[in-house]
Amino acid sequence: MPKILIIDDEASIRNTLREILEYEKYQVDEASDGELGLEMLENNKYDVVLCDIKMPKLDGIEVLERSISSGIDTPFIMISAHGTIETAVEATKKGAFDFIQKPPDLNRLLLTLRNAQDKSLLVNETKTLKRKISKAYDIVGDSAAINQVKETIEKVAPTDARVLITGENGTGKELVARWIHEKSNRHKLPLIEVNCAAIPSELIESELFGHEKGSFTSAVKQRIGKFEQANGGTLFLDEIGDMSLSAQAKVLRALQENRITRVGGDKDIKVDTRVIAATNKDLKKEISENKFREDLYHRIGVIIINVPPLRERKDDVPLLVERFLSDIALEYGNKPKSITPDAIKMLQNMPWTGNIREIRNVIERLVIMCNTEITKDDISKYAML
Repeated sequence: MPKILIIDDEASIRNTLREILEYEKYQVDEASDGELGLEMLENNKYDVVLCDIKMPKLDGIEVLERSISSGIDTPFIMISAHGTIETAVEATKKGAFDFIQKPPDLNRLLLTLRNAQDKSLLVNETKTLKRKISKAYDIVGDSAAINQVKETIEKVAPTDARVLITGENGTGKELVARWIHEKSNRHKLPLIEVNCAAIPSELIESELFGHEKGSFTSAVKQRIGKFEQANGGTLFLDEIGDMSLSAQAKVLRALQENRITRVGGDKDIKVDTRVIAATNKDLKKEISENKFREDLYHRIGVIIINVPPLRERKDDVPLLVERFLSDIALEYGNKPKSITPDAIKMLQNMPWTGNIREIRNVIERLVIMCNTEITKDDISKYAML
């Protein structure tokens, strides 16, 4: 049942609004002045506030302003018997959802309430989604190795320095790239990802730099490449060690000159793109075997972050298990399962060659196959498949 707060110093108005709203199946609270209304807002959750403008102690505009400054995002519908266009404009500029004159037209009031509820629901859904996204991109762990990674991210993120992230498959290199972007001054613009290993060598240049119509057989229209899409933001080149030498040469030029040329084009296009690269390969070894350009290595590796494998951060296993148990339960709509200490110890001693990706899969398997508590026997039965 939607919950409405009426803030008005006139008892007759409060009573009239209460009767109307309760008849329409709303739950209603009342406050006889602005101070009491603000106190109730701080201590309760409401879907919509109906607030008079002219009141003793605190007027309605002051209540609105203080609510917003306190982080209360409940929609305000301002009401007044002395309303003018200027009053309505001022109220909406201050953050009110709408303005209604006294005595309120019933149909207008109910329509405005429904619209305000829709806004409130949308705001709450957006907050929930942001929390889920933020939680999904957390770097979980408190070991010395992972704390070193976090400290480096904090230092490098606000700069435009290029970063090379190294580490085995499944260690969370993409997560580190996302953290760098989210903590950078470019976070309002996109993070564009390219998996260099997943794109055929003959298409990688078109993917990165775009192409002009007719530049090759299947180029039926102009294509904007990833460098341009990430302009002003960040380009994440995952598995850069798998990029062809010809594409490496073009990436090097783009990094040196901050310019790109589309495949089949002759026009230089200026780009402002921060590049973060990642690889599971030993690039110095690749350089010695003439598979990777040394000059590109030095361009992309201003800062090098090595993400440690899980076997080198065993102290983080209990935290990861707890997080995955909670996340998977939320996904499945179930209560999180518990796990015994000896089961945790067994998980800590496993080799985890697939790193974070592997342990996440194992925990999901255990959640599906086990009872409410995961035991040492369950680990032996299901985790070592």
